[in-house]
Amino acid sequence: MCLEAIPPPSPSVTRRGVLAGAAALAGTVAVSGTAAAASSAGAASSAGATSSPGAARGGGTPAGGDLVIRGGTLLDPATGEVTENAVVVIERGTVRAAGREGSVAVPQGAETLDAHGQWVLPGLVDAHIHLSTAAEARDAVRQGATSARSGSTTFYQDIAVRELARHSPALAPRLTAAGVFVTPDLGDTVLADPDLTPLARLKDGVRSAEALRRVVEVNLARGADVIKTRVNERAGLPEQDPLAQVYSYEQLAEIVAAARRRGKGVLCHSYSEQGCHDAVTAGIRSLEHGAFVGERTLREMRRRGTYFTPTLTAIAGLAESTNPILAERGRTYLPVLKRAVLAAHELGVPLAAGTDSSGGTVRPIGREVELMRAAGLSALDAIRTATTGAARLLGVDRTVGRLGRGYAGDAILVPGDPLTDVTLLKRPTRVIRAGIPL
Repeated sequence: MCLEAIPPPSPSVTRRGVLAGAAALAGTVAVSGTAAAASSAGAASSAGATSSPGAARGGGTPAGGDLVIRGGTLLDPATGEVTENAVVVIERGTVRAAGREGSVAVPQGAETLDAHGQWVLPGLVDAHIHLSTAAEARDAVRQGATSARSGSTTFYQDIAVRELARHSPALAPRLTAAGVFVTPDLGDTVLADPDLTPLARLKDGVRSAEALRRVVEVNLARGADVIKTRVNERAGLPEQDPLAQVYSYEQLAEIVAAARRRGKGVLCHSYSEQGCHDAVTAGIRSLEHGAFVGERTLREMRRRGTYFTPTLTAIAGLAESTNPILAERGRTYLPVLKRAVLAAHELGVPLAAGTDSSGGTVRPIGREVELMRAAGLSALDAIRTATTGAARLLGVDRTVGRLGRGYAGDAILVPGDPLTDVTLLKRPTRVIRAGIPL
């Protein structure tokens, strides 16, 4: 069935609706009395704002706080450099200076956070997470994920969470939104937007070139930053076969081409080797899960610069399931995936950490770092997957992943040396988001 006769999405109207929803979300949290919610007050008046990186600075909305983190041991993941008795100066949510005590000018009267006995790292990045509520967004940031990339939501909640983070940074991670899943069976997601409802009448679901393009176009019209699709069925549903392929190379290439026309990348849910290979050669930006990815595909990923986001945390979680099918699947997949992660790292494939948290349970991004270390990465390389590596995947590596001048004032404090014990990252003693201590 051809969809070309349907008028294209109208971003001017529904975009306002999405941002108005974000304002309502921020306002709901403010009523609850959550700290720093007052910065959401300008959300309603800014509902028509664009999605540019500087949007949070417009309309009088606070960009962040002023803070000096003093006395801790600072780790720079990019270089591995360790600075003892360090000072980090944050002004309006941005790092203005960082270095050893005595080498950095500290503003008089500045609010100071004593970090003696603590290690100071940049805020972590969760490159695959599903944030559908304000509570989930708050949990993620309080566990150290100060930046994140959405793995899709059912009704564009991630776009609202992204706007919430811009207006009230203490309440949510800085988010790269994926909108709704490009998948054969949209289910209730056809109700996420009036421009998706015509797809409900398609007998075979979202499979034709026209239907695939339509979902991508609606996502981009609604303000999605990236596109999420799949090549295999889900591992987390016992009735599905994760090795069964649902989209062909040609269908994936259609999705990638539609996204690229608007300058956007694609992340792809995958498990089977053939599915992984089809997705990578179709031009995706990052391979998600990818338990059975083989050497030929990993070499192709290295050649193309395709990222690997293995979501070890999610696969490890399956092994703990009370469902015997899922538990066996997790026990089988996890060691295979760990070997794939180490092979990817040794070949030079870029890795990014992601928990694949969803359904109201937000897992700490530090757990993914722990599993990267268990897969065979050094502690520093494991930390990089949740800092500099993930930041490059999200295209924010000039502002996220380090604590240097011009970078975001996002940090975590841990009570010991993470280069000796990465498990410390699962339980940060303090999180700072845009210069605001949480």
